[in-house]
Formats: sequence, structure tokens, C-alpha cells
Amino acid sequence: MTKNPGRTIAALSLALVPLLTTAVSAPPASASSVEVFQLEDAISLLVEADENRAGYTATAFPHWNAGKDPADGCSTREEVLLAEAVEEPDVSAGCSLSGGRWVSYYDNQSVTKRSSVTVDHVVPLAETWGSGGSAWSADRREAYANDQGSPATLAAVTVRAEREKAEQDIKEWLPTETAGICRYIGDWVGTKLRWNLTVDKEEMEVLKLFADNSCETTVVLVNRVP
Repeated sequence: MTKNPGRTIAALSLALVPLLTTAVSAPPASASSVEVFQLEDAISLLVEADENRAGYTATAFPHWNAGKDPADGCSTREEVLLAEAVEEPDVSAGCSLSGGRWVSYYDNQSVTKRSSVTVDHVVPLAETWGSGGSAWSADRREAYANDQGSPATLAAVTVRAEREKAEQDIKEWLPTETAGICRYIGDWVGTKLRWNLTVDKEEMEVLKLFADNSCETTVVLVNRVP
């Protein structure tokens, strides 16, 4: 059931208004394995199936782990914050971050307080569970929850936007910032393809609506997980 119909309807109406920029996700580090698609073509590769979130708990996806470099003392969350900072923060013992600046693409907010920025799973954990993740091994769910192999999976955003979004899927929540909508949709589709996750009927309809209108020039980069 849609939890914020007013927001969703307003966002969907933007599909009829051309956006000023084309949303392109930054390529992963291993560019040789990246597949490049226009949004419409990427959506055509998605598998449609009913979503079932029964049995979901956040603890089924262990996060945050020791990250890409366990020796740096930083968790995945801190490593993502360091990677996405537009002004690098100071790092003290225990990977405590101070200073720095981030720009949250969900709401186009510039953040300088560490307590106001967090790392979000673009495709929420509950959505992942209901779209195929329930059948995964514990190791694969941990790998998903801490995925730094693609810049589309995790995003540094404001705490406010992350809490507002919570576990809602793309038919229930979209970024409040117009310029961020196509990037979010491209990241959503790219993550679903990367991890071989399904989409339900209503979700597919939303994706196709944007692909046929304001996000038709969006490029999706996919670095698939075996």
C-alpha cells in the first residue's frame, strides 16, 4: 500500500516534464566488466514477479562490516562516506570522522555535520528480501548490504531523507529533488540487474513511465555479481 500517495503522484507527474540533466551513474572501479544500457533497454532485462516481504528482518543482512579494507579501521559506512565526500573529512582513531561535506542527491542538501549524513541502500533491504534476497545465503545478503563494487548500491544522503524513505519501494517514494529522480531510477534498475533481483508489476509500470518520458536518456551501468 502506498504510504505517501501525494508525494508519489507529484513525482510521477514530473515524468511529463523534461529534466535539465541526464542521469548517469559513475562507473564502478572495474570498468571492463560494466554493461551500458539506455534505461528502456535496461528495464527490458528485468524479470517481473510478485514481491513477498514475509519473514524479513534487517538482521538478515549483516551491516556494516569491515569494508573493502579491514586494516583501515573503518566500516563499510565510513568507507562510503569517505568515498562520497565532496570535501574530505578528518579521520581520527576508530575511524571517527569530523569536518567534511557531502551533497545528498535525494534532496540536494549540502551537509557538513556527520550526524546529519548517513549511508542508504538505494534498493532497501526489505525490497531486496521480497525481490529474491530471501532465497540467498547469509554471505550473499551480507555482500549485498555492504556492496561497494558499484556506486549505485549505496549512497551518502541526509538522515532526514533516509528516514523518510525507510523501506518504501520506487512506487511509494522518490527523491524530492527533481534532478535526482532519474539518477535514483537508474541506480535502482542497475542494482536490481547487478544482483539479479525481480520487480513487481506496479514497480515495472513506474519504471516504464519514467523511461518513456523524463528519464528516457538516462544511462544505466551494470556490473553484475555472479
